[in-house]
Amino acid sequence: MIYKNLSLLLSSDKLSEDYGDNALKYIFFDLDGTLTDPGIGITNSVMHALRKMGIEPPVREKLYPFIGPPLIDSFMKHYGMTGDEARQAVVYYREYFSVKGLFENTMYEGVRALLSGLREKGYKLVVATSKPDVFSVKILEHFDLIKYFDFVAGATMEETRTKKAEVIEYALENLGLNNDFGKKSVLMVGDRAQDVNGAHTCGIKCAGVLYGYGDEAEMTACSADYIVKSVG
Repeated sequence: MIYKNLSLLLSSDKLSEDYGDNALKYIFFDLDGTLTDPGIGITNSVMHALRKMGIEPPVREKLYPFIGPPLIDSFMKHYGMTGDEARQAVVYYREYFSVKGLFENTMYEGVRALLSGLREKGYKLVVATSKPDVFSVKILEHFDLIKYFDFVAGATMEETRTKKAEVIEYALENLGLNNDFGKKSVLMVGDRAQDVNGAHTCGIKCAGVLYGYGDEAEMTACSADYIVKSVG
């Protein structure tokens, strides 16, 4: 079943069956493609990096696969770079992103109302992203969203803890949820397969959203526990 929006999922009988009454306490949100649309800023930063590496960038839409996964992996996968070359490309990427790219970003409609409503209902909210946490905090502060979150888990600037499972595990450990009982109180929300796969690796359920950079085929293929069309 595909839910019209996140609000309907959270009030659904299916979620109640899966979690039990009042068992769901924590909602982990991906950042890029789930809370905000970073398409312009990320692709401009990738274009900057590619040019500095002597590569003429393609049209913007061809760079959308960079949104979500760890950058080093993406430069190696899509441009055949070595590990050292990919790390240098990330340095160039951040030249642009740290000054301009992180603000070339828009918040998805309905996100603020959703987060505010969830807080009012007593949920604990967490950001779990492969983006470095220093940039993640700046973006959340820029949109005045930081106040809704109890914890922000991201990658390090040294590009460690970039895999989504590593980020989720880091959040679980810091919140004292890295046990079977704790994991049963958590729902991950994200827009790409790595969000779903990372959640499942850590033993938690994941809702895949379709308004970001993934689609129904991707969410079905990675066996998302729930699929949601919009914020709502």
